[in-house]
Amino acid sequence: MTQTAQDILNLIQEQKIQMIDLKFIDMPGTWQHLTVYQDQIDESSFTLGVPFDGSSIRGWKAINESDMTMVLDPTTTWIDPFMAEPTLSIICSIKEPRTDEFYSRCPRVIAQKALDYLISTGIGDVAFFGPEAEFFVFDDVRFDQTENKGFYYVDTVEGRWNSGREEAGGNLGYKPRYKEGYFPVAPTDTLQDIRTEMLLTMAKCGVPIEKHHHEVATGGQCELGFRFASLVKAADYLMTYKYCIKNVGKSHGKTVTFMPKPLFNDNGSGMHTHQSIWKDGQPLFWGEGGYANLSQMALHYIGGLLKHAPALLALTNPSTNSYKRLVPGFEAPVNLAYSQGNRSASIRIPLSGTNPKAKRLEFRCPDATANPYLAFAAMLCAGLDGIKNQIDPGQPLDKDIYDLTPEELSGVPSTPGSLELALKALQEDHEFLLAGGVFTADFINTWIEYKLDNEVNPMRLRPHPYEFSLYYDA
Repeated sequence: MTQTAQDILNLIQEQKIQMIDLKFIDMPGTWQHLTVYQDQIDESSFTLGVPFDGSSIRGWKAINESDMTMVLDPTTTWIDPFMAEPTLSIICSIKEPRTDEFYSRCPRVIAQKALDYLISTGIGDVAFFGPEAEFFVFDDVRFDQTENKGFYYVDTVEGRWNSGREEAGGNLGYKPRYKEGYFPVAPTDTLQDIRTEMLLTMAKCGVPIEKHHHEVATGGQCELGFRFASLVKAADYLMTYKYCIKNVGKSHGKTVTFMPKPLFNDNGSGMHTHQSIWKDGQPLFWGEGGYANLSQMALHYIGGLLKHAPALLALTNPSTNSYKRLVPGFEAPVNLAYSQGNRSASIRIPLSGTNPKAKRLEFRCPDATANPYLAFAAMLCAGLDGIKNQIDPGQPLDKDIYDLTPEELSGVPSTPGSLELALKALQEDHEFLLAGGVFTADFINTWIEYKLDNEVNPMRLRPHPYEFSLYYDA
């Protein structure tokens, strides 16, 4: 049942909740929050919003125009399980109080605009997204960067590199082999109970849960699954997913990272994203008798994703570390092609039998450093551009791409090799994001400048530890 503002106000009174935690997302993709006493919330909070200072939020306002408001979404409430005092959590979107317009740089507003744009085209009335975010669970993490040193160190009892280590009580030797961590039972899988707690905690926070399992890499790589949802709701769920996993991990003395490639020479963490469009309760990607039972609309959607993929990756794979995952040999989708069931393609068509409602496509490039509101909105915009312009995705590639000869691969485009190249692609190809007013030129320019100034250029200036191995004795 959809909750209204009055429902939430009644809940606060009935359960005598004193503290309300207002959560919103910054431009790069991290939740921020403000906790207020219950008498600060009334019915206008759900339309006009609660005032706050937005000048210190990354990528947002200058100090001379910093007054903003958080507009509460009554459908996103849950009791926060990590706070000692019973606290009601509510996700918010951001408004400009001067104009009473939703803020064009608020990622959640952009996601809603993408859905509004879909509806305005008449193509569909809902876009479903199902992200699969992988992560690592470590026992210890240390890193530092100063003028004369730079290092990182991660460790876990599950790490194969610890097979020869002396451990308290003796080293029992149950460590997943490199690239062989998929689905082992205990005692090799040491994280079963923690993952179960993570999954059930997510359920308490309103996320429709499905499953959990160990992932391919050694060193505690995992994945939890939740049911697909409409675009904005799926992004809300993903942010709740990350919040719950990190905090449950911390309660067990563990640290969780969604960094795509924290370990050298083993699989990285992606966020394969399932997506489909529906209208009037009917799935539009089903086309019986077509390739993989895809409709022509679905093929055009794929065409849009493939055409705009280099630019898309600036939003779906927005960290310099993302491109250490997108390399051949680690099950990462570096080649821009589509295929049914083939996990080496950047777009996979899951085999769903004869069930039209299960027909979808899976874009395998993204990772969970992405801001999900921006990533899902951008993917939908690319797909809609493909549908509107009937972009041909070409022929499917049903071979294992990693087994193709150099000659066969020469005709298959690949993902950008760095964040800098992806940002360059976005600079040159972003008209599809501006359609329907979903993204603005101001936002695109701000995103590119922010990433270059705060991530790409600072990385370029710093020596890498491996450079000492290569060049110190030159």
